[in-house]
Amino acid sequence: MKNILTLLALFLFAVSAQAQQFEKDIFATSEGDLEITFIAHGTLMMHFNGKVIHIDPVSWYADYETMPEADIVLITHEHGDHLDAKAIDAVKKEGTLVVLTKKCNEKYTGTNVISNGESGIFAGIKVDAVPAYNIKHEREAGQPFHPKGVGNGYVLHFGDKKVYVAGDTENIPEMAALKDIDVAFLPMNLPYTMTPKMVADATKMFQPKVLYPYHFGETNTDELVALLKNQNKTELRIRNLK
Repeated sequence: MKNILTLLALFLFAVSAQAQQFEKDIFATSEGDLEITFIAHGTLMMHFNGKVIHIDPVSWYADYETMPEADIVLITHEHGDHLDAKAIDAVKKEGTLVVLTKKCNEKYTGTNVISNGESGIFAGIKVDAVPAYNIKHEREAGQPFHPKGVGNGYVLHFGDKKVYVAGDTENIPEMAALKDIDVAFLPMNLPYTMTPKMVADATKMFQPKVLYPYHFGETNTDELVALLKNQNKTELRIRNLK
């Protein structure tokens, strides 16, 4: 019986370890490599110059008790698939900066509240908060899933590279002001964010060098591949970010 329990424990450990094996990409910057780990949905982790950044950590997608401790936690908005107190607490250490919106701060007390149009330097990394909202898609008449001015997207500066994490948004006019984006994460699921056509239009608006659709649920990513196949400005990369 003891041997069986030991084998079962080892099996469960192996399954857990396997579940924590996430895809990663590395980008060279003028100040060292940026490693981006694709957790799931709208959840990401980044390593840069010895700093760990968790973006919208959520316990549904990873065992955060075993994840690297955070220097920065960025939260885009207050919905439960983006703001999870348990996951934040699991990666906090002394000095962790929890950067979030005013609405998020009502649910979880962070260290820094930042709004659309504001910027800050956190653990040596510049972060710009940019708009993220719905124009077309609504819960009911006059009630968008993501109202203007409530949620943030973020532009993170890593040496000479800029990474745009859009949060939950549509292809809003403010995207035209984004300049020299090296890596972009754009959401693609209905009815909450964008259709593949909206993502394609957003991509053509500011032409990131690399695009990752994320938060895409059961949306067929092949549609986006087809829509972007005749352009050469943006490399489309599909990762497991349902």
